[in-house]
Amino acid sequence: MPSVYLETTIPSYLVSRPSRDLVTAAHQQITHEWWAQAKANFEIFVSEAVLEEIRAGDRALSIRRLELVKDLPVLTLSAEVGDLVRLYSGRLGLPEHASTDVLHIAFAVAYGLDYLVTWNCRHIANGRVIHRLASLNREAGRPTPIIVTPEELS
Repeated sequence: MPSVYLETTIPSYLVSRPSRDLVTAAHQQITHEWWAQAKANFEIFVSEAVLEEIRAGDRALSIRRLELVKDLPVLTLSAEVGDLVRLYSGRLGLPEHASTDVLHIAFAVAYGLDYLVTWNCRHIANGRVIHRLASLNREAGRPTPIIVTPEELS
């Protein structure tokens, strides 16, 4: 079964209040439809970084996010993940405030997952970032997960 790294935006979209913004509302609906069938089609993982992020913010929503992922395997921070963070930092062209996004990418690569699923199209599911990541991973002899939104993985 293909493996998926579930980035923080996915549980966030699943529990957030319906948006009045049409694009965000569409992403929320797509995410709900994807999630309804995802566990049957993929082996889904979260990381310690995802858990830390979904614990933040509104307490009621945080509890709901944690409930969604409670049965998923949790990837732990390893030396390999740390090495990849150091490799990717700066070289992916992401701003310093996107360090957690680099960490998500490093988890997916270090654990050899097939897909990284996210709605973060600014720092993760971004063609330029994906191109740089693939190039860095080729240099390092590592495979690159396919980075997609739920809409692309339905």
